[in-house]
Amino acid sequence: MPAIIDIKLYATLGKFMPASANRYSVEPGTSLSILLGQLGIPKEQVKLIFINGIKADLSAVLNGGERVGIFPPVGGG
Repeated sequence: MPAIIDIKLYATLGKFMPASANRYSVEPGTSLSILLGQLGIPKEQVKLIFINGIKADLSAVLNGGERVGIFPPVGGG
């Protein structure tokens, strides 16, 4: 049975936002690395990932109900 997560992509990653981002379906046990692949986001474009407001890495696993925020590297000066 698929699990539902809420995805927020920030700044330049917004172009990868799926139409169903607030109710995105994943299989329980999906890692963040697999999620990035499903969304077509190159890993080198990702700097920070938060699950429910807590910093996570690409090995973190989703089981449903999570809020996932993904940020690119920030440029500027």
